[in-house]
Amino acid sequence: MKASLTLNDGTEFPLIGLGVMYIPDADVSAAMRSAADMGYCLFDTAPVYGNEVGTGRGVRECGLPREHVLVTTKLWNSHQDRALQACDESLERLGLDYIDLYLIHWPVPSQDKYVDAWRALVRLRDEGKVRSIGVSNFLEPHLERIIDATGVVPAVNQIECHPSYQRTDLRRCHRRLGIATQAWSPLGRGGMLSDPRVMAVAARLGVSPARLVLAWHMEQDIIVIPKASSAAHMEDNLDALDLVLDDEAMAALDALDDPAGSMGPDPETFDMLGDPFGPMS
Repeated sequence: MKASLTLNDGTEFPLIGLGVMYIPDADVSAAMRSAADMGYCLFDTAPVYGNEVGTGRGVRECGLPREHVLVTTKLWNSHQDRALQACDESLERLGLDYIDLYLIHWPVPSQDKYVDAWRALVRLRDEGKVRSIGVSNFLEPHLERIIDATGVVPAVNQIECHPSYQRTDLRRCHRRLGIATQAWSPLGRGGMLSDPRVMAVAARLGVSPARLVLAWHMEQDIIVIPKASSAAHMEDNLDALDLVLDDEAMAALDALDDPAGSMGPDPETFDMLGDPFGPMS
């Protein structure tokens, strides 16, 4: 299986990275060093995760040249009207000169600020503070609106996606617009790992359920950022790159799709605005 894809801005982007949500700030650097030793070079954080400082330390201590490391962070909901300053603050916490991929974390339609936030991200890209820009949890109307307003197509839309919630219509929209799909919770918050149907296919192929599910994503050019803190899980996840699924396995996982299978918030109504460095509302 190929290990990367080319984003619409020309960036070569790995198909698998390490999500560091839930890893305490003090532990991120060690996790990143282990991951880099295995071959990871993409790391996904956000201000709301509370570990940008540790992620930046991990970039400096992982043993890879800075130009070989890709760091994703995000613009939090309450900061959409101050995106330029919020990006500077993330850069300061990370201790980096630039961010490889900067995303608007949620559209939050109720506050109607995401179009202006997208304009700010375009400016940040043009100024060189970020290399690639994208969004997270945007639906087709949100994507169409920011593209119509600016003429700039996001490089990535990071969305909830896993075999039990496959987002077929939204992924079709991504292909039409030239946007890469990146899956958060690609293992369905772990639920896929104990699904008897997934376990049966994994047993037939002699692989772990996690490796099977991640390979299913990557066979379809869906970028995955599974969260893992143990070296064993990191290595097993990365090994999905070497697994080529047969038609029977792909069909078995395709059949698991459930339009009601979402485990996360609805992007149309999710409006959490608390400061990521204070109590969340």
